[in-house]
Amino acid sequence: MKDAIEQRLASLQSEYEAGQKMLAELEAKRSQLTTTLLRIEGAMQVLREVLTPEQPAADNVTDLQKAAR
Repeated sequence: MKDAIEQRLASLQSEYEAGQKMLAELEAKRSQLTTTLLRIEGAMQVLREVLTPEQPAADNVTDLQKAAR
């Protein structure tokens, strides 16, 4: 009986260690993916800004004056 319990304990320890290793790998992948998504988001923002025509500074002042009225 004791041998069976020790074998089961060893088996569970092995499964636990494998699970811990898998979890660490997944967390590393998640971190890498988050970093990649942030870079993509930044690149998308830059491209949006390039595509959006900028108003000259004088137009901005005129818009502010109209909004104040």
